[in-house]
Amino acid sequence: MKATFFPAMALLAAVAIAIPARAENPAHVKRLLETKACAGCDLAGANLATAHLTGADLRNANLQGANLTGANLEGADLTGANLQGANLSGAFASNVSLNLANLKNAVLKGANVSNAETTGANLNGIDITGALVQGSGISVGGD
Repeated sequence: MKATFFPAMALLAAVAIAIPARAENPAHVKRLLETKACAGCDLAGANLATAHLTGADLRNANLQGANLTGANLEGADLTGANLQGANLSGAFASNVSLNLANLKNAVLKGANVSNAETTGANLNGIDITGALVQGSGISVGGD
């Protein structure tokens, strides 16, 4: 019996490590989609691709690793939000507030982030390939 127990536990541990953890709070995702107001919410790893979040209040929200591909964030307030490693490819985020936000290693390929406010934002390692960034503090190299 012991001979099969340890290999089974090792296999179970390997599978658990390989499955990515979803950390978002489902109630927070629902609130955001219904009200567009979710300041301080835990949305880490959430799939918000193509979501219509125009003018959303996401101040200090945790969106680390979230999928915002093709989302409409026009005029959203992401002040102090954690967007580390988030995917905003093709997102429409013009006139968005990213002041004090953490966008470290975020992907903004082909996104429209024109006229974005970025005072105090961490832009290290962002990928803005093909993005429209006019009138914002975002530049190649993240500086």
